[in-house]
Amino acid sequence: MAFTETGFPGLLVFEPTVFRDDRGYFFESFNSKAFEEKGIIRNFVQDNQAFSSYGILRGLHYQLNPYAQAKLVRVILGEVLDVVADLREGSPTFGKHYSILLSEENNKQLYVPRGFAHGYSVLSKTALFFYKCDNFYNKGAESGIMYNDSSLNIDWRIPADKAILSEKDNLNKSFTDASKNFIFNSENPF
Repeated sequence: MAFTETGFPGLLVFEPTVFRDDRGYFFESFNSKAFEEKGIIRNFVQDNQAFSSYGILRGLHYQLNPYAQAKLVRVILGEVLDVVADLREGSPTFGKHYSILLSEENNKQLYVPRGFAHGYSVLSKTALFFYKCDNFYNKGAESGIMYNDSSLNIDWRIPADKAILSEKDNLNKSFTDASKNFIFNSENPF
């Protein structure tokens, strides 16, 4: 199991060791001991799964404190461009975004600490997206940032006329106007 730094404090790419043979493959998609050895001590309490087709764009979503969620995200089927934006005041990467291709082929996962907005666009015909959360969903704490915010300048890798968003996501605010209540902790960015 390998963890790769992203340049964003606490945001890590996790690559499980995949064992392949003529029967198929096997890998541990999560092992709490491996994560704890890296300094990530989280009790994941909720698993979510979403099925989408090409052009679906979800995000950028987050929950405000005290209901913020750390997430471990991966793709089981297809390919997505996964995107996060750092909302932690005082972070060296505050107001910047990070993106990564997650797919059934590369088996990469992204550990997203609390204080990040998260979203993804579906690049394959269909995709099955799965993620673990360390806090329960709270509707009153949900917030979002516009996918096309000019200060973030995210390339979602789908043409604008092919992007399909929910009505709720079309109402998200700009990065500047969105509610944020996250403070960066350099001693424990996870």
